[in-house]
Amino acid sequence: MTTTFFRYRDIEQLQEDVEALGVDVRLQPHVKALLEPVRIGTLVAKNSLAIHPMEGCDGTLDGKPDELVFRRYRRFGAGGAGLIWFEATAVLPEARANSRQLLINAGNAKSLEELLNTAKRSHAEVFGSAEGLVCGIQLTHSGRYSHPQPLIAVHDPALDAKKNIPPDYPVLSDEELERIEDAYVCAAQWAQKIGFDFVDIKQCHRYLLSELLAAKTREGRYGGSFENRTRFVRNVIAKIKAACPGLAIASRINAYDGVPYQMSAAGKEGVPCPYTTPYLFGFGCDEDDPLREDLTEPIQLVRWLRDWGVCLLNVSMGNPYANPHIGRPFEKPPIDGYAAPEHPLRGVERHFRVTRAIQRTVPDVPVVGTGYSWLRHYFAAAGEANKRAGDVSLVGLGRGAIAYPDFARDLLEHGAVKPNKVCLAVSYCTALMRWKHNALGQFPCGCVPRDEVYAPIYQQGLKTIKR
Repeated sequence: MTTTFFRYRDIEQLQEDVEALGVDVRLQPHVKALLEPVRIGTLVAKNSLAIHPMEGCDGTLDGKPDELVFRRYRRFGAGGAGLIWFEATAVLPEARANSRQLLINAGNAKSLEELLNTAKRSHAEVFGSAEGLVCGIQLTHSGRYSHPQPLIAVHDPALDAKKNIPPDYPVLSDEELERIEDAYVCAAQWAQKIGFDFVDIKQCHRYLLSELLAAKTREGRYGGSFENRTRFVRNVIAKIKAACPGLAIASRINAYDGVPYQMSAAGKEGVPCPYTTPYLFGFGCDEDDPLREDLTEPIQLVRWLRDWGVCLLNVSMGNPYANPHIGRPFEKPPIDGYAAPEHPLRGVERHFRVTRAIQRTVPDVPVVGTGYSWLRHYFAAAGEANKRAGDVSLVGLGRGAIAYPDFARDLLEHGAVKPNKVCLAVSYCTALMRWKHNALGQFPCGCVPRDEVYAPIYQQGLKTIKR
């Protein structure tokens, strides 16, 4: 039976668990700082609440937004958050993570522009105008998780085993990486023409750029030394600045990869996959004990990103395919996943601790914090405490926003979020993302408990999955 972690009838019971576990999670129930505007370079977000880039896996086969995508961004726009971080959008057809991921190119630009305008119009209909709504788009190359075939930057024994990648599988050459750099620049040019306020150079969750940060065993110009491992993102930022004057640049980064996990022998709790030390396959990992973070390189990275011109950071961690409890502390795993190997509050604290270190390293760069959704209706109390302490500039929800797109509006209008609307962290959305047994090669992803659209989709997936 899966452990029930979230059993709090009030904030005092949550505080009791915080103290019993000895975790540094502070709570301030009187929300004020989160409602204040935030300056992001030359932009100003009307409040300190953000929607993370959360994929719906529901575009068309050629990468255009489909009906459910437009519905999602209408709801996000009307929801009141000052920052909408549009979901991962591939820079090349072969860089997509699934058959229905969005793709930015000349053929799709018009439909992506309409998607952006849909969010802005929806916001204006509720709040009178779209002034103060900051919208950016996440540009991605899925790397080893590309569909239909992996495109890897370096071999990683545990991750290779999970994808059945043989030791002689080719890695992307330096010349191929240079061409991908130019694809990012082309994508940024389209994003600027479409009207996005910023582009995010995605460096998280072990997709291509995230993998390059950890490519200690790679040879050539993009591997080995930290200078080489950051060459790709450094080049991309410089090229975008030259090609797209005035376009703000952001980056969502993994500050800690962690080690891959697997199901325990008992078939329940997750346990680390076997590894050797020094551990050379993760970014932000202590090489002598990779179950702990070492933020030396992540802190240097954010300093460099600031110096190179990045004006907004978003801190994440983990790998949703290999150690999802690190990136998304959960109550219940997906049907094919492992049970949480730690109390989710420890995962929440890890997010807060790492984000605090990053924000305090670059206090002049606004940082969006992650890891709040498991806290349900208490997320705002934690975010308020972190914001007041200077540990974060904006508080974002990913899964939480899929379940509850108007969380910011309720905070603005009522000073509180509603318990019956929040994410339950039961991983049904993750299962939908993983399921490929669909005529389009991918089930659309949404909140099954909170959104009536997705319950029948989930039931269809359960009935048709091969067992």
